Amino acid sequence: MYFKQAGGLSACFIRLVRIWGCFRIRDRLRHPAQSMRLHEVKELFQIVEKKKLNDAVVMVRIAAPLIAKKVLPGQFIIAKTDEVGERIPLTICDYDREKETVTIVVQTIGAGTERMMALNEGDALEDFVGPLGCPSELCEEENIEETRKKKIVFIAGGLGTAPVYPQVKWLHEHGIDADVIMGSRTKDLLFYMDEMKAVAGNVYVCTDDGTYGFHGNGCQQLQALIDEGKHYDVCVAIGPMIMMKFVTILTKKLEIPTVVSMNPIMVDGTGMCGACRLMVGGEVKFACVDGPEFDGHLVDFDQAMKRQQQYKTEEGRAKLAYEEGATHHGGCGHCGGDK
Repeated sequence: MYFKQAGGLSACFIRLVRIWGCFRIRDRLRHPAQSMRLHEVKELFQIVEKKKLNDAVVMVRIAAPLIAKKVLPGQFIIAKTDEVGERIPLTICDYDREKETVTIVVQTIGAGTERMMALNEGDALEDFVGPLGCPSELCEEENIEETRKKKIVFIAGGLGTAPVYPQVKWLHEHGIDADVIMGSRTKDLLFYMDEMKAVAGNVYVCTDDGTYGFHGNGCQQLQALIDEGKHYDVCVAIGPMIMMKFVTILTKKLEIPTVVSMNPIMVDGTGMCGACRLMVGGEVKFACVDGPEFDGHLVDFDQAMKRQQQYKTEEGRAKLAYEEGATHHGGCGHCGGDK
């Protein structure tokens, strides 16, 4: 019955394969036959560079050879600071296959991210799991000829700049220069502007308070570009939920197909907790295993934002589990998470 309600045995099997396909090296080391030792793994997850981007955000570059070898733009990792630390899903900001590193951008939100930001170069993370999720469809080799025919605009809101950058970089490396709108509340919160300008066709910076660039938000900047005669075939919006909602309202009116990333609502990252359950075109989806990217015009943002608020409390989680029954979880059904 569970498999039938959750999408069938095949869907469950695919999710299990995705989870098992992650490179969780620590688990391998619990068997003495393994050639690697714990101190070697610590070196793999070592912080090789840390840079403060603004008062609340830092860039952290991690030594992670296996993940760097396989990751693609749009995917994410789960990081854990220490043995008792919180598992934190973070979208990958950059990667270097030759140097075997993966770059993440961390914003201080709670105790878990505070502890992570307290680490310095030379320190190591306890766990660094990935790559997880589905790569961006725009960054698939088999679709590259079709992608070259499209005029693409990215709208990066706040921390959304981090997951937008690797997609724009990948496209640039394949001969496609996309336009990017970078939005923030104020100038001091902007980051990666120089890096983005190096790989984008055009970069349009906007701030809500007018302290830098266009005075307004990403939606208003996009409308201004359209009014100037710009044409776009695809829009990719990544940022706060409310920002993505209003971008999709605008692009639907403008008849621009739009992709959004639902990474803001992820908690567990493997489909077990149910936090990232959402409705897309009337179907139950889980951002961590079915996404994180979806057709923005099909996402029920109101429901997703309501669930996001409810999920912050124990009572809210219990209420959602009761109301949603077997569809509350997107995992295997055997781990006990659905009990």
